Amino acid sequence: MTVNAPEQFGGASVGAAEPATTAAATAPAVATIPAPLATEGVPTRFACFVTGTDTEIGKTLISSAILHKLVQQGVRACGMKPVAAGAEERDGELHNDDAAMLRAAGNVHLPQSITTPYMLREPCAPHIAAALEGVTIEPVPIMTAYAEILGASDATVVEGVGGFCVPFSRDFDSADMAVQFDQPVVLVVGMRLGCINHALLTAEAIVARGLVLAGWVANQVDPDMRFADENVAELARRLPAPLLGRVPRLAEPTAARAADYLELASLPGWPAKRA
Repeated sequence: MTVNAPEQFGGASVGAAEPATTAAATAPAVATIPAPLATEGVPTRFACFVTGTDTEIGKTLISSAILHKLVQQGVRACGMKPVAAGAEERDGELHNDDAAMLRAAGNVHLPQSITTPYMLREPCAPHIAAALEGVTIEPVPIMTAYAEILGASDATVVEGVGGFCVPFSRDFDSADMAVQFDQPVVLVVGMRLGCINHALLTAEAIVARGLVLAGWVANQVDPDMRFADENVAELARRLPAPLLGRVPRLAEPTAARAADYLELASLPGWPAKRA
């Protein structure tokens, strides 16, 4: 299956989950920034868009782990979750666990209205949650907030919502949002029965929109999954992007713990460690 230019990517070995310790291939390109912002002279920087094969498969954990590794590299890093559905009020402010985990993993702390411009109360599909609140999710507020983040940080990890094609409104969805960002995409594959089909269809959808699938992560969501090694091996054979890591089911799913299992040097524009 060819959903990306195969020559841009290298394969990865698979096997029992263990912390990453070796360097990956040299990054094939420099991360891009959205065209409207690029024309304003914003310098090239690291950025990626994290999506998943479904909801509840570990996108936030992996996004936070990427941020953790960026901070370890000495980079000013900020996470962004443009749309979060499922928030409760705490101390007069809406709180969403995923958005909070991203904020905690980075070292650039901006107002929540910037890092999550659409914070919705109902824990359901975003277009439904937005309709219940009389809100229309639109690209302009998201990209305006992203421009603020660009000005305050050197690296950004943007986490999508649910799977890749989640509707936001009648004519705007999460795939459209990914196109707006125009960042290399990291795909989180929730390792459970059916993951191969979900991963391959998602990869096709990503590339069909002109985006680069820069890598994928196998995240063990079902600890009792049979033939997990064989599934990872088949995904590594079929997905035209490098395996960035294999994260086991963690007793304490923290950004720092998950980061031990990721090797990200092959991502476009990944920064060299600063002294």
